[in-house]
Amino acid sequence: MGPVTGIQPTGDARPAEEDRSAPDAQPGPKQARSRVTRRHLLEAAVACLAEQGWAGSTVAVVAERAGVSRGAAQYHFPTREDLFTAAVAYVSEERYAALRDLFQAGPAARPAVVEAIVDLYTGALFRAALQLWVAASNEEQLRPQVTELEARVGRETHRITVELLGADESVPGVRETVQGLLDMARGLGLANVLTDDTARRARVVAQWSRILDAALG
Repeated sequence: MGPVTGIQPTGDARPAEEDRSAPDAQPGPKQARSRVTRRHLLEAAVACLAEQGWAGSTVAVVAERAGVSRGAAQYHFPTREDLFTAAVAYVSEERYAALRDLFQAGPAARPAVVEAIVDLYTGALFRAALQLWVAASNEEQLRPQVTELEARVGRETHRITVELLGADESVPGVRETVQGLLDMARGLGLANVLTDDTARRARVVAQWSRILDAALG
């Protein structure tokens, strides 16, 4: 795997709608189109990472998948590293929002919470994040951004899990139990990368729900 390099500007002109000179102005059609372009790029980047890995996911490939020009992609994300770390962060936020919507009433039945947490680690988002982790282990330019992203995502995932479980982390051992759940979910996600682990995963989720009942009361 060769070194990651920043994407150099091409002759493409910046799209007229992407004017950042007045960030406090009321959003209009141009700003709305710019946000849509950005979202399409982020979603396409995650899909490319999950399906083609880091080596096959260039800015040009993502731009084509998103249906925008390479110049537009470079306007929003000057480097490859910026694009893919922003993409994983964006989709992570979307997944957290979906989790909150799923459990709007607060703490829920523990089997449902465990299953929802495990689902975070068994889809395209986890596959994309995994590709970033592997690439960051070899690419010095990418490593600081991925390290910071992983720490931020990890803190938010832990916080949401505590909230959904109604866990009291002032009780000795509870924090470690919650972290153990997240580590277990990540492990199931890794097992699911190469083979369909659905049947075994269901049994593990059921057992972890019993463990949580005993540990959390």
